[in-house]
Amino acid sequence: MRWGDMRPSDNVEDRRGSGGGRLPLGGGMRLGGGALIVVVILSLVFGVNPMQFLGMMEGAGPAVAPPQPAAPAQTAPAPAAKDPEGAFVRRTLGDTEDVWTALFEGMGSRYEPPRLVLFAGATPSACGHASAAAGPFYCPADRKVYLDTAFFQELSRKFGAPGDFAAAYVIAHEIGHHVQNQMGTMRKFDQAAARTDARGRNALSVRLELQADCYAGVWGFYAAKRNLLEPGDVEEGLRAASAVGDDTIQQRARGHVVPDAFTHGSADQRVRWFRAGLASGDPRSCNTFANDR
Repeated sequence: MRWGDMRPSDNVEDRRGSGGGRLPLGGGMRLGGGALIVVVILSLVFGVNPMQFLGMMEGAGPAVAPPQPAAPAQTAPAPAAKDPEGAFVRRTLGDTEDVWTALFEGMGSRYEPPRLVLFAGATPSACGHASAAAGPFYCPADRKVYLDTAFFQELSRKFGAPGDFAAAYVIAHEIGHHVQNQMGTMRKFDQAAARTDARGRNALSVRLELQADCYAGVWGFYAAKRNLLEPGDVEEGLRAASAVGDDTIQQRARGHVVPDAFTHGSADQRVRWFRAGLASGDPRSCNTFANDR
């Protein structure tokens, strides 16, 4: 991926040197065996904070306008050589801002970019204590994405999904949750979740996560259109989407699959919805709540 040609965002809050520290085992958070399994699973799936139930799809809006071509490539600042991961995150985030700003304008609205918090190990958030164990997540209460870039190494080594576009998919998925929040999706989910049981909430959560995958694909569509992707990038993203499917993760963690416990979708579902966004570039194609697949 030609991420060096993307515009760096100013909406990154770097807490990696703030002394947040890594949470020691047996420290302030004590987990039983069952809870530990849940945390392990969550640590391998990026999505929303486990303490938050998130939203549902707004109705389809008016036709969207494609983003304008990206600005000419900017020379990366000198610190990028010492912090390539930080530079990668800033530029990927900046590109999602450009795409969603144009798409929201096409829908007659205004995109309000989220802030992305880089941390190492643990940091506070408005949704509770963010830790590397929970994986990347979006907090609707403060409209921030929380990311420990060590997750990229987990994605590569443990899940066999290396590559910069695989990592960009992680970021774009979380930005998809912010899009849902701004569209009113999460508010609708809260209302629906209050009227159903745990099994129903899980089913709604799956639809929410699949929609964020589709929104990540929408961003990828415009990255490809502006020649920011390289051969093999799309395959990297699809491999990452498959690697974080609930069935893949449950099989790894438990040795068996429990579909009723899915909260993010199967590998096949995640790949199909990510691919749907990549193919269309249209957020209206991402109504996972009105589609059974």
